[in-house]
Amino acid sequence: MGYRSGLRSGLVAAVVLIATVTPVLPAQAEPVGAGSYTTSLPAGAALPTACSDLATNPRRHLTANAPAGAVPTNDWWSSLVYKRTECAFSDNLMAHPFSFDTVAGGLGVDYSTTPTITGTATGVGEYHYQYGADFTLGVTGLNAPEAKVDGWTDWTVSPFWSDGARTLRATIGHGSPFVYAKVTGGDARLSFSAAPNVWQNSGSRIGFSVDGHDYVAYAPSGATWNASGNAITSSLAGKGFFSVAVLPGGGDRVALANSYGAYAHAHITGTRVSWNYDQAASAVRATYAFTTQALEGSATGTVVSLYPHQWQNLSGGGTPIANTYISPRGPMKTIVGTSSFTTSTRYNGVLPELPSVAMSGGDLTTLNGFLDQAAQGDPFAGFNNDTYWTGKAVGRAARIAEIADQVNRTDVRDKMLNAIRARLTDWFTASSGKSERVFYYNRNWGTLIGYPASYGSDTDLNDHHFHYGYYIAAAATLAKFDRNWASGGQYGGMVDLLIRDANNYDRNDTRFPFLRDFDIFAGHDWAAGHGAFFAGNNQESSSEGMNFANALIQWGQVTGNNAVRDAGLYIYTTQASAIQNYWFDPQDQAFPQGFEHSTVGMVWGDGGAYSTWFTAEPEKIHGINMLPITGGSLYLGHNPSYIDRNVAEIVRNSGSQPKVWQDIIWSFQALSKPDEALNSFRSTNYTPEEGESRAHTFHWLRNLSALGQVDTSITANHPLHAVFSKGGTKTYVASNLGTAPITVTFSNGTTLNVPAGKTATTGGGGTVDPVPTPTTLHVTSPDKLSTTSGSGARNDAVNSAGGRNFDGVPTNARVYTACGISGTVDPAKQTQFSLNVDSGTGVGNGVQARISYDPNGSGNYTRTETYRYFATDPVNGWENYTQAAGIQAQSGTLANLSNGCVKLEVWSAIGSGSTALRTDATAGEGSRSTVVIPLRTG
Repeated sequence: MGYRSGLRSGLVAAVVLIATVTPVLPAQAEPVGAGSYTTSLPAGAALPTACSDLATNPRRHLTANAPAGAVPTNDWWSSLVYKRTECAFSDNLMAHPFSFDTVAGGLGVDYSTTPTITGTATGVGEYHYQYGADFTLGVTGLNAPEAKVDGWTDWTVSPFWSDGARTLRATIGHGSPFVYAKVTGGDARLSFSAAPNVWQNSGSRIGFSVDGHDYVAYAPSGATWNASGNAITSSLAGKGFFSVAVLPGGGDRVALANSYGAYAHAHITGTRVSWNYDQAASAVRATYAFTTQALEGSATGTVVSLYPHQWQNLSGGGTPIANTYISPRGPMKTIVGTSSFTTSTRYNGVLPELPSVAMSGGDLTTLNGFLDQAAQGDPFAGFNNDTYWTGKAVGRAARIAEIADQVNRTDVRDKMLNAIRARLTDWFTASSGKSERVFYYNRNWGTLIGYPASYGSDTDLNDHHFHYGYYIAAAATLAKFDRNWASGGQYGGMVDLLIRDANNYDRNDTRFPFLRDFDIFAGHDWAAGHGAFFAGNNQESSSEGMNFANALIQWGQVTGNNAVRDAGLYIYTTQASAIQNYWFDPQDQAFPQGFEHSTVGMVWGDGGAYSTWFTAEPEKIHGINMLPITGGSLYLGHNPSYIDRNVAEIVRNSGSQPKVWQDIIWSFQALSKPDEALNSFRSTNYTPEEGESRAHTFHWLRNLSALGQVDTSITANHPLHAVFSKGGTKTYVASNLGTAPITVTFSNGTTLNVPAGKTATTGGGGTVDPVPTPTTLHVTSPDKLSTTSGSGARNDAVNSAGGRNFDGVPTNARVYTACGISGTVDPAKQTQFSLNVDSGTGVGNGVQARISYDPNGSGNYTRTETYRYFATDPVNGWENYTQAAGIQAQSGTLANLSNGCVKLEVWSAIGSGSTALRTDATAGEGSRSTVVIPLRTG
């Protein structure tokens, strides 16, 4: 995303990479339906490079054996290809349970079990299981000039070394506790910084310990191992292959060595994922399969260690042993002797947008006012012209279009759709000589880059899923209303190219790598194209990755492309589980003890960080894994108690309620406590986050107040569904993007008829319980008016006027607000208040009050009443300031309240001393400060 990973990868790359600008050639437009892309680099555009010819020859670090087609990027091992500095060796490679490095003498191997933790409980901080080689696996005398890539499969890679006389080929991968090796020209050699502790040396097997970690090296039958000083070597009986395994802690290591040994020479030659969406059961099943070659013996299985998001959803493939590995993601459980395993992950649905179950009366008036604001002028004004900010712009417009359609504001809807259509059509057309708003396909890298690029999406191939997810989601919204535009003969083919570039779902399409940005085994995306960092690869905004996955579900559903839809479902369900485990960790099993945070802003290959690439503000460290808020964000609501914990940390670490990105945080909070979030929205003056609008935030918060929390106990046989529960009442929701009515069946037997092109609901959830019509509001610290007494008296300081005159002009005022109030004005009554104040022995002080009314919670206070100031005496003790002081000025007419707001402002009008205002007093303590509003009580 533009906020983060681009700044992450881009800033680092700016130091070590040189952007190559290719001479501009006549534009070569390749038609795709009515759209097109160019194969000539636009004027001034840059490409990836770290070495002299990497831009034009990314295969320079591959051997002739490497697969043909596009070169993978954005993976855990990408720095093997996209070398950043020396053009020779990779940065650290975090596979888990192993981590690796490549050096001239071979493969550095480590099993890191002790985290390094930095930072504070309330400030930025990180934890890393840092790489530090336990040993180097190689060939005696090997001194290779570089490490190349000899091959790869879905989650393994085979680095290759040659110095002309000796070669080493290793196969390493996620989840494999084995390193498989083939050597020529010398003995197998394990090199150490100090002599290892050998605990078994029997025939072709040797067990040894380094830094408290137990390893076993397996040679072919007839071979032996020689441990001498800082090395272990073997001639391998001339057979040229061996393997080394790391053992999990605990248990009998000899027994484990025997168990693992049955598969030591069944070298992994292939890994492959396949998935299936079981629509009736609303589950996504994924099978992770291994192909092995028995270099000795007849074993066909392997040993595989599973991350938490895998073993929590394990449905087949074997039973994990008791011993576990330590990893930056929490405990890894191991299956010994399997050729595949299967996960089945529950899918609780997504929606194009929340249903408008509560948009009537004053709330509809409020929403329409916000929609009018959003429709003024150019919807894209103020957004930069690059791929990321264009994405944010069309994403914002799509959300507005969705809710405008629901409340029959076709004028606003069509304005947004027209703007989206025009902007996407512009980007999807590569006319002659065009250098902006154009997509360029680079055959060497197998990638589609949009220019102007941003945040390293060109030079580093960063963040394509972040940027393009917004385009695809907006296109899905447009497709609901303009199916012709989305057809293959028009611009649907260009949308498909964006999908294939970021996460190609078609293995047979060699123009792009398979699932470029999604790490199949790790279960989540990586943002950096090169992955060349000491801590491995990284990703900040997991939620923008989910935005991409949700966009695939929506686009696939509206266009009838089940292959795209199901790829989106696989990424969405898998990554939702990974996010819960590795970004949020509600079960406290991933973050190490001593890391005192409830979330991380970014996940690194070797750990996590409570930070971002662009700010240290807690609101944004948390919020970057919440935005954008869409109908695909409901996965964030699957654990309401965690939401409360997350929001509480924002307040704790910032020292106040959120001051930036409030709308994003309220929208997240609303998935647990929607009424609190709605009240905050109504009582706070805030600046919307760039990709948000007041219309969308109000629509989201108000409807969640009616719907309640996401109910994960019930699913449906349709991908666009959700269930909510409030006070035991369930609301069932489904969306139909098709052209004919459908019936959706929920897992508890509830059925819902959904008209074509509409979102429908059944059950409760049509109204929100308003605050009971109050007459008395209690002044409570720090900033609320409450229908109930406080919990214990305290004094709020009203700042001094500093000897100046602020009579009638609120200055440095204490502000107290209540929202969600509904009631009818009683013309026989007037506003009353009783404020207990004390200026101590101060002389010449005067405190003043203003009370304002917002009839519908829109933020527009249409009635204000300013009262004459109250001159306090120079004697210690409470004095009572009331409406009897008289109204000094008033404006507007008090109207009936429909989820409206009342605001009290108290300030020093004159004087040089501060004044105490008594707040939060209980009935027993007395001297309570109150405001009585003139509403009917019957």
